[in-house]
Amino acid sequence: MRRADRLFQIVQYLRGGRLVTAAMLAERLEVSERTIYRDIADLQSTGVPIDGEAGIGYIMRSGFDLPPLMFTREEIVALVTGARMVRAWGGTAMRTAAEESLVKIETVLPEKERNRVGGTKIFAPEMGIGEQTRDVIDLCEAAIDARDILSFDYNDQEGAATNRTVQPLGLWFWGKTWTLVAWCELRDDFRMFRLDRMEKLSKTRKTFTPAPERSLAEILRQIEGKYGKQ
Repeated sequence: MRRADRLFQIVQYLRGGRLVTAAMLAERLEVSERTIYRDIADLQSTGVPIDGEAGIGYIMRSGFDLPPLMFTREEIVALVTGARMVRAWGGTAMRTAAEESLVKIETVLPEKERNRVGGTKIFAPEMGIGEQTRDVIDLCEAAIDARDILSFDYNDQEGAATNRTVQPLGLWFWGKTWTLVAWCELRDDFRMFRLDRMEKLSKTRKTFTPAPERSLAEILRQIEGKYGKQ
């Protein structure tokens, strides 16, 4: 969990008006009590009205609420543009999430900043990506997250067909083309597969255990070693 997320969670736990010990917070957030003590001190230094002390517990005075999210103009443009690009070129579930994210971003912004969401004049037209490819993106993304081994038929650039079983590591977007970065069990090496050349894609009943020599970080290291950082 990121530290910012942890601080947010601490505030949420303390908003109930009950005494909460550092041990309770540490257990819930899966960190040490020492970390909780530092986090509480940092929150208090920024003006969050937390009373209490180590060894006894903490409570937050009533009436405190988190301030509205504040973004710079450039941050709003970046968030809106990114959400629009995902909506145009992402998977089916990603498209829905992007639409909902735009609504949430606009809702939590202060009123004077909301017009910047609709006023961002950067768009990503939805052209060239079919619903089948969107579904493949979602399936691959879910498999990467769950470490599910995938199986599919693949047609390479020359039209040669093979069946592949892979450990999916990441998805890369090249402007109009999505590729799956994976450890290919047939080639016993890293490979990239265009999603629009996959057929009969499915999850197997097997999962894989991450290994440093078969990781996304390792293939990035190899690419940087071969071509250098751009």
